[in-house]
Amino acid sequence: MDLVSTPKNPIPLGASSGYLDIRKGVRIRYASWQSALGERRGTVCIFPGRNEFIEKYFEVVGELRRRGFAVAILDWRGQGGSSRLTRSLMKGHVRDFADYEEDLHHFMKGVVLPDCPAPYFALAHSMAATVLFNAATKRGCWFSRMVMTAPMVKLMGLPMSQGLCARLADGLTLCGFGKQIVPGGNKKYWTSEEFEGNPLTSDRERFFRNLAVLRAAPGLAVGPPTIGWLNAAFEAMAQLGDEKFAPRIRVPALMVAAGDDQVVSSKAIEDLASRLRAGSQLVLRGARHEILQERDSIREQFWAAFDAFIPGVALSKAS
Repeated sequence: MDLVSTPKNPIPLGASSGYLDIRKGVRIRYASWQSALGERRGTVCIFPGRNEFIEKYFEVVGELRRRGFAVAILDWRGQGGSSRLTRSLMKGHVRDFADYEEDLHHFMKGVVLPDCPAPYFALAHSMAATVLFNAATKRGCWFSRMVMTAPMVKLMGLPMSQGLCARLADGLTLCGFGKQIVPGGNKKYWTSEEFEGNPLTSDRERFFRNLAVLRAAPGLAVGPPTIGWLNAAFEAMAQLGDEKFAPRIRVPALMVAAGDDQVVSSKAIEDLASRLRAGSQLVLRGARHEILQERDSIREQFWAAFDAFIPGVALSKAS
């Protein structure tokens, strides 16, 4: 699938896009851009959250390029324009979050390292932050710094404690129900096109801009997660909750939490931030889960924090 343009969400000029073959039956879509300025401050790699797609970040791509950064972004397997993993294309499924790490590895080796200038920075949202945190515990991690928006450390709105939900999801997966959608998932997604009361953003224009992309390209959409995806997510979050995990993270991280988040726990984000060897945490009051899709007053606070945390280095000044 080519990149999709709509009147209110045009493709940023200079895009290079394509697919990477990960293994038989699995390929991921990517896109990249060079800096819009003469400066080359490095590359920001954008990692979307669950149920997101490259086109949703066109505005962010422009903002980063105007700061002098090159930009690269991918669609994780199972969503966006990448390969789907079940017969029903609307099911959001993955077997294990290690599979997302495989996507990350191929993306960096096949797109970023060959074609994008160093140093490399990560900008990861929600589910993607969980993946990046694990990658940052390993030797040879590519990133100098990471910025995480509403990182998925603990889920909100579960019918019982996360521990009990995790055991239930694990049991159902072992019994062969991993590719079934979570109970009640369809009911929640029937109302996903209604702005009023949505948990993602308080910005009406950006909400409907993203919806217009999906109406133009329905194949980018993903519905409710499967029990298997939820089981994999619980396993990944359990790692983050281990007291021995945070000190192993080798990359300085800025975690930006949403003050009105109904999807992930801001308190859990704060707790994780307090255990990092190098990093900090910021709460944006009034923000809902998708901070980069929020209204301008909230996004301005985000960009101020981003600019302070990731200054970059202009090669022209270093020479």
